[in-house]
Amino acid sequence: MKVEFAPLSVPLQRRLQTASVVQWVFSFLGLAQCCTAAFIALFFTRFWLVSALYAAWWLIDREKPRKGGRRIHFLRNCIVWKYMRDYFPITLMKTAELDPRKNYLVGFHPHGVLAAGAFLNFCTEASGFSVLFPGITPHLMMLSLWFRIPFFRDYVMSGGLIPSDKESASYVLQKPEGGNLLAIIVGGAQEALDAHPGSFTLLLKNRKGFVRLAIQNGTPLVPAFSFGENDVFDQVKNPKGSWLRRIQHCLQQIMGISLPLFHARGIFQYSFGLIPYRRPICTVVGKPIPVQKKHKPSEEEVDQIHQKYLNELSMLFEKHKAKYNVPEDSHLEFI
Repeated sequence: MKVEFAPLSVPLQRRLQTASVVQWVFSFLGLAQCCTAAFIALFFTRFWLVSALYAAWWLIDREKPRKGGRRIHFLRNCIVWKYMRDYFPITLMKTAELDPRKNYLVGFHPHGVLAAGAFLNFCTEASGFSVLFPGITPHLMMLSLWFRIPFFRDYVMSGGLIPSDKESASYVLQKPEGGNLLAIIVGGAQEALDAHPGSFTLLLKNRKGFVRLAIQNGTPLVPAFSFGENDVFDQVKNPKGSWLRRIQHCLQQIMGISLPLFHARGIFQYSFGLIPYRRPICTVVGKPIPVQKKHKPSEEEVDQIHQKYLNELSMLFEKHKAKYNVPEDSHLEFI
C-alpha cells in the first residue's frame, strides 16, 4: 500500500526555507570560529582524545583539499539545500551543452556578498546541476585559509569546494578522463565590496590568471553570470576613496578576506538583520570558448583570450538581462 503524505503548509514551508538560509549564513559567518573553538576546547575536557585523533587525521589528510577534495553526495543532496533554493529562489540555466569528455573552467560573476548562487549551484544538487550537465563533476574554488580550520575543512570539501591555488586547479583540470568543471569566482573577495543592489561592476579588467591557467591546460573557458547575486543584501555605502573603503582594503590585504558591512532582514522581522532578502537569483552558464593548449603562453596570447572572454561575458549579459528586469541602459563595467 502506498503511503501519501500531506503537503506542507505554505507558512511551514517558508519557515523551513528561512531556517535553511539561517544555517547557511551561520556556516560562513560563525561555523569556522565555532569549529576552531571546539577543537581547542576539547583538549581541556575528558574528550581530549577526539581532538588528538582529529589532529593526527588532519596531518595525514592535509593534501586532500588540493587533490580534488572529498565530496559527500549525501550532503550535496540534502533537503536543506532545496529549501534554501526555494527561499530566494535560485535557478541554474544552461545555454550550451558541455562535453563530459572534456574539462572546463567556468568564470563566475559577480561575487556578491556571500556568493549564494555559486555555492548552491555548484556545491549542491538543489538546482539540478547533474541533470543539466550530465557526466560533469563541479568544483568551486574557495580561499585557502578556510581549509586550515579543523572540522570546517571537511564540511566545505563535502560540497566540492577546493582551495584557490594553482596546484588545486591544475589537479582538477589535468584529469585525462575529462568530465570536470572548475568554477572560479574571478572577482574574489575584493569584488564583494562592490556588491550593491543594481550594481554590475566586475573586478575583471586585470584579472588574467584564470585565462593563463586555461591556456596552460588547454581547457575551454565558460563565462557565467548570476543575475540577482548583488541584490539579496544591502551594503553600507563605501565608494572608492572613502575612509570605510580604505579600511576594508587594508583589512583585505592583511587577512585575505574582505569585510563588507552588509545587512538585509531579520529572522522574525523585515527591517534589519543579516538574513538575505527573498529576491531571485539566476545563474546563466554561457557557451564554451575553445582554448589552444600552450605551456608558456605569451602576454599577447593571454590578452587575446582574455578580451574574447570579456566580449562573450558581455554578450551573455546583454542577451539575458531583459528576462531578469535589468534596465536596458545597464551594462557590465569592468574595472
